[in-house]
Amino acid sequence: MSWDAVAHYFGAHGLELAAMAATVLGIWLTTRRLLICWPITLLADFLYLVVFYRARLFSDALLQIFFVAFTLYGWWHWWRGVRREGEVRVERLSARGWAAGLVAGAIGAVLLGWLMERVGAALPHLDAALTSYSLVASWWGARKHIANWWLWIVVDAVYIGEYIYKDLWPTALLYAGLVALAALGLRDWRRAEAAQIAACTTLRSGSPAM
Repeated sequence: MSWDAVAHYFGAHGLELAAMAATVLGIWLTTRRLLICWPITLLADFLYLVVFYRARLFSDALLQIFFVAFTLYGWWHWWRGVRREGEVRVERLSARGWAAGLVAGAIGAVLLGWLMERVGAALPHLDAALTSYSLVASWWGARKHIANWWLWIVVDAVYIGEYIYKDLWPTALLYAGLVALAALGLRDWRRAEAAQIAACTTLRSGSPAM
């Protein structure tokens, strides 16, 4: 491949590559439970909004608008937790929470798929389902639920196939990396949860009897 071809590729896909870099950095910082993850993620949201709109993946473009809202909420919610407890403390999702999230995702997939089919979107039902469950995963992440990583692993794995089909190879490569990052986040957040439980147990055992 010539340098001219490389330069042309980067010129044609510069926005997508920038969005890819911001997304990877934002998610890696999220796995580390660092508050700075949110402004980086906000930048990625806006960049991918443009990328997906140009590709006529309207559900994904719409998803970025919701991501902006969830990113701002997550930023505030984590910041409040840090002020109160000195760190970002993760939380386990209840069985009821799991059920509610999965049902909400299914309802959203049906309604959004119906809408996207009528506006001529590419892959309307698949893209709608992925969009809907991405919103569920984003909400769980903003609420600091470990379950968000399990859902992201599944959703991102399916996204890989969608983006290969749409010839968005940098984004497909990105989502392969996101599956790995989600697995890393799952591991690190579970370790954080175990440390929290151990700290609470130690505190209780050291407390004087009432």
